[in-house]
Amino acid sequence: MRITQGAFSFLPDLSDDQIRSQIAYCLAQGWAVSIEYTDDIHPRNTYWEMFGHPMFDLADPAGAMAELAECRRTFPEHYIRINAFDSSYGWETVRLSFIASRPSQEPGLRLRRTESSGRIQRYSIEPYATTSPVGQRYGG
Repeated sequence: MRITQGAFSFLPDLSDDQIRSQIAYCLAQGWAVSIEYTDDIHPRNTYWEMFGHPMFDLADPAGAMAELAECRRTFPEHYIRINAFDSSYGWETVRLSFIASRPSQEPGLRLRRTESSGRIQRYSIEPYATTSPVGQRYGG
């Protein structure tokens, strides 16, 4: 199952040149770039772990690409995303977010249905990956 979160998620994975072009676009808009990673891809898990610090004064996409390469080396079997923040209104607003790297196997999500009193049906989503402890979720 291919996880589809963020911009470009229904397209084939972006190449490094395409990622570099997106980062260049973000920097041209004056947006700060950050890199985040996770092994829990639940749709409501919006707060991923930050890799390094946000790159507020970055002028060249090469800096972000170096951070992305380091994040990939450190967490090769995690989801990694690039975020771009706009602070022109006085607070950080996410303008662009996309997955830049995925684990070699994407285990997907399970939909769990629970019947309750009467005819009430309750649904929850669980990532298959979370059945294993942190650090062992993607076989890596």
